[in-house]
Amino acid sequence: MALEGIEDYMLQCTSKQLFGLACPGCGTQRATVLLFRGDFAAAFHMYPAIYTLILLVLFVIFNLFVKFKYDFKIKIGLLLLNVAIILISYFIKMGPYF
Repeated sequence: MALEGIEDYMLQCTSKQLFGLACPGCGTQRATVLLFRGDFAAAFHMYPAIYTLILLVLFVIFNLFVKFKYDFKIKIGLLLLNVAIILISYFIKMGPYF
């Protein structure tokens, strides 16, 4: 995955350190690094919600400058989509531990 060296500078997951189980956000940092390095498939494999989170953040920033009729509903829809993707991928990843 070509993350050697950079993992020394990433934040550690408190949940993983304390309880030995990854949290739903585990993999976000590594996926972001993979995304910046151009390894899009590996970024998705590391954290499937990476692209929808980017879409949500970009939409919220865009909406700060441009207002339109259904902006709140779009934000809520994107938020719910992200929550669903995060939870589904978390339970798939953590399935063997349950």
